[in-house]
Amino acid sequence: MLIDFHTHCFPDKLADKALPKLMESGHSNPYTDGTCGDLLRKMDDWGVDAAVCLNIATAPRQQFNVNEFAISINDCKRIFALGSVHIDNDDCENELYRLQEAGVRGIKLHPDYQDIDILDRRMFPIYDTCAELGLFCVFHAGWDPVSPHKTRVTPDRVLRIRQFFPRFQMILGHLGGLGMWDEVESRLAGSGILMDTAYTRGLLAPEQATRIIRRHGAENVLFGSDCPWQSSRDTADFIDSLPLTSEEKDRIFYKNAMELLQMQ
Repeated sequence: MLIDFHTHCFPDKLADKALPKLMESGHSNPYTDGTCGDLLRKMDDWGVDAAVCLNIATAPRQQFNVNEFAISINDCKRIFALGSVHIDNDDCENELYRLQEAGVRGIKLHPDYQDIDILDRRMFPIYDTCAELGLFCVFHAGWDPVSPHKTRVTPDRVLRIRQFFPRFQMILGHLGGLGMWDEVESRLAGSGILMDTAYTRGLLAPEQATRIIRRHGAENVLFGSDCPWQSSRDTADFIDSLPLTSEEKDRIFYKNAMELLQMQ
């Protein structure tokens, strides 16, 4: 079984506009056309049983519509769509209640695209409310091409959030921090904070990936590709090539995700 915990798609009417902009900023070619329908087709091709689709409210005014889309595709069978909130939207805390009541399991925050500081005190009620409602939060972690000279989610900053909000469940994209894996290995590995494997194939050396996973514990690692920017199949082949045990790989590929998503 394979569950991809880090994918993206957009409403059909927006996909053909959103994808070219992201291609330009990220200098990457996509593996899908950006729609949910094509994501599902590629999942069939790649042998993916279920996917978590991460949505981001990049501006306060987008919050409601982004979450309406997430709710509309969230069938909790093949697609588990996450919502998003923006601290500059006055209704962001109430929106978390709406998402939870609609069956959404968590939210995605991307501080680079949202231009937010994760240690801004205005974020603290969001963390508290997520903890209260049992919503987890996927953070983009590490470097991002949209703000190449400012890394907003670093291991040390994440550890400070954990210190302040121990019940707030974080999942760090890109194995704890894109392009920051030395620091992840020395500072975050073993912390128990969940991480996914998105966008690591071809960037992270297999030897270091293995060390981080072993030190951190496979029970704290979720398989993710960052589709459409990498394919689920290629990323799965990368993880499968690592000298991990079958039980460790099963944990990463689907068991951890099934527990977190409360899948039967």
